[in-house]
Amino acid sequence: QISKMFGTVVVGVGIAGLARIRDLMNPMPSSPSEHLKLFGFVSRRSFGNINEAKQISLEDALSNKDIHAAFISTENKSHEETIRMFLEAGKHVLVEYPMTLSAKAAHELWEMAEQKGKVLHVEHIELLTEEYKQLKKEVAGKDLVKGTLHFTGHVLDENKSGFPAFSGIARLTWLIDLFGDLTVTSATREKQKDKNYSRMTVHFQTANKKPLTWIEERGPGMRREKKINFCFTSGCLENFPEAPRSSVGLFMQDQNLFAKKLLGQVSKEELAAEKWRILRCLDLAEVIQQYCEEPEKIYS
Repeated sequence: QISKMFGTVVVGVGIAGLARIRDLMNPMPSSPSEHLKLFGFVSRRSFGNINEAKQISLEDALSNKDIHAAFISTENKSHEETIRMFLEAGKHVLVEYPMTLSAKAAHELWEMAEQKGKVLHVEHIELLTEEYKQLKKEVAGKDLVKGTLHFTGHVLDENKSGFPAFSGIARLTWLIDLFGDLTVTSATREKQKDKNYSRMTVHFQTANKKPLTWIEERGPGMRREKKINFCFTSGCLENFPEAPRSSVGLFMQDQNLFAKKLLGQVSKEELAAEKWRILRCLDLAEVIQQYCEEPEKIYS
């Protein structure tokens, strides 16, 4: 088993892609990542080399038998097409969230990966942060009365990043992971084009009929920040618990998890739970988008 190596290619060299190249070239000693070997990277722009990594064409990446897996770090809009190409070429796929900008496409691609016996792994570094791990411990075993998660951030180009329920799916993932399955009760969106401002407000119910609110707000000069207010029968949590710094970077943690899947070291139960969570969040993102885009109901 120790000699099993997986040739990898990184597609897209934005911030995430560059982090991927760095981590693939410097795997954690005696971690599953040592089984990944960076073959090169694909980009629409011309780079030649980045550090020791060489640029290769998309055609090469798809046809080369020595490449077993692709790390997809392109803009959100092109994830679906890129995942499909690499699965069709018989490669394993790691893709940054959101996996796709439509729930239907996500279900189709997942089915395709299963039929081909390939790993389809969606990066969710937001679940790997120390801040989140502490929050999850803090929330465990408590009875929710009501809660709000409010995210602010800089303006995104929606043509590339998709509707806010998809580009902000990290927040939705938190809520589902903390409080279990959710149902959307309503969702609205306010946009001020001239100010480049957008605010999406989503109301959920938990399985126990408790209300949760997610606000995703973006505008010029807005600090990237998450605010929480979770009220339990035992009291309210308004600040994140203190969290230590992790010695292992988030992308590296994610890369190790992907490598473990390639090596068959992740249990069927864990894989099934993760599949449910990812597809459920994408289904909900689509429901939210439909609510927000419905024409105003006019009551006569």
